[in-house]
Amino acid sequence: MSPTRRTRRALIALAASAVVLSLLAVGGYALMNSRTAQVAGRLVDRVETAEKVVALTFDDGPTAADTDAILWLLAQRGVPATFYVNGGVAAANPGQLERLVAAGHELGNHTQDHKRLIFVTPDGVAAQVEPTDAAIRAAGYDGPITFRPPNAKKLVVAPVWLAQHDRTTVMWDVEAEDFGGGPPQPASDIAERVLAQVRPGSIVLLHPWNGRAATQEATGEVIDELRRRGYRFVTVSELIG
Repeated sequence: MSPTRRTRRALIALAASAVVLSLLAVGGYALMNSRTAQVAGRLVDRVETAEKVVALTFDDGPTAADTDAILWLLAQRGVPATFYVNGGVAAANPGQLERLVAAGHELGNHTQDHKRLIFVTPDGVAAQVEPTDAAIRAAGYDGPITFRPPNAKKLVVAPVWLAQHDRTTVMWDVEAEDFGGGPPQPASDIAERVLAQVRPGSIVLLHPWNGRAATQEATGEVIDELRRRGYRFVTVSELIG
């Protein structure tokens, strides 16, 4: 084979390899950010149903400064919710997990310190999940503990580890808050965005901690309007059966 032909074949092989690597990178990025798919185990982002049921979920926390307001608005309306909590935040705000449990709400695991579970080892996943599980159980919660990855990020190791430990990953199909760093988002905007997306079987994501009064106010507005529309509120475990 002539040097020219060898060079041409090498360039073609190199170009083909670059295309394959690019496709793998794009596919990996899409999978890492997917709210509807993962490489192993059970993932739920909503439930197909004709019944008007919806699950409210609150990520991060619990912070002592906000627990009163959140529990009050839920108690006033008789609504159960699912709280995806961070073990580190709970440790810094002692007694708050117990208050959520005492009020009858469901607790889920949102890692120890909100680490993105992308390039991690199995031991790294365990270090994020197991301490928060322990804190949830120590607070008196004895129901099923589902898992939600921070920022919805997961790739291969975390889903495989969760599948091996029979854990369900719970995402969401309704999200309304803007974390882009612009002007403060009013409660009416959050509520309108939620209400425009909700359908039977939806899982709603909200972040009411760290002084996010607009989200707290919007939550009350969403509950009142969905009730008017005939919706019933359930925990995640009730929704996914």
